[in-house]
Amino acid sequence: VEACRRRHHRIRKTCQRTGTKRAKRRLHKTRMREARFRANQNHIISKRLVAKAKDTGKAIACEDLAGISGRTTARKAQRSRLKGWAFYQLRTFISSKAALAGIPVIPVDPRDTSRTCSECGHCEKRNRKSRDEFECRHCGFSCDADWNAARNIRDRAQVMVPDVGVVDAGFGPGGDHWQAYPQAAPL
Repeated sequence: VEACRRRHHRIRKTCQRTGTKRAKRRLHKTRMREARFRANQNHIISKRLVAKAKDTGKAIACEDLAGISGRTTARKAQRSRLKGWAFYQLRTFISSKAALAGIPVIPVDPRDTSRTCSECGHCEKRNRKSRDEFECRHCGFSCDADWNAARNIRDRAQVMVPDVGVVDAGFGPGGDHWQAYPQAAPL
C-alpha cells in the first residue's frame, strides 16, 4: 500500500511540475487510479472487519473521525499521507456493510484514546514514549500504542452500550492482521 501511494505521489509531483496538456491528462488518470485504489482498500478493510464481527456476533466500535484532517497538523513530508486517505469513505463502507449484516456500529469519541492507559485509566501526554510505544507513567504498563488505543475504544463502546459483549479479536501487537484493520476494534 505504501509503495503504491509513494509511486502515485511521485507521478503527481512530476506531472504538476511539467504543466503540459499531456501531463495534465496523466495527472487526471493517476488521480482516478489512486481513488479507485483507496476505495478498493477501504472495501477490503470494511469487508474483513464486518466478517470478523459477524463471526463473533459482536458490534464494531470506531473512532468518530469527523474533521480529523482539520484537527491535526503534520510536517510537509507527512501531509500527503495524512490527507490522502478517505477516512469518511472507510467509515461509510463499514456502516453500510454492518447494516446489511445486522451488526451495530458504535461511534466513539477519539479524544485521549492514545494517551489513556487501558489498564489503570491514567491519562497523560507523556504516556506516549514515541509514535508506536505506550508506557503508563502511573502503573508502568507498556504495550504498542495502537493496541492500547484500540482497547480504550473497545472499553468506551462497552460503557456506551453495556449489553454488547466484548470478544478478543486477536489483533494484538505484532499480530498478522493488525495492519489490516486501522481505526476500528471489533467488540
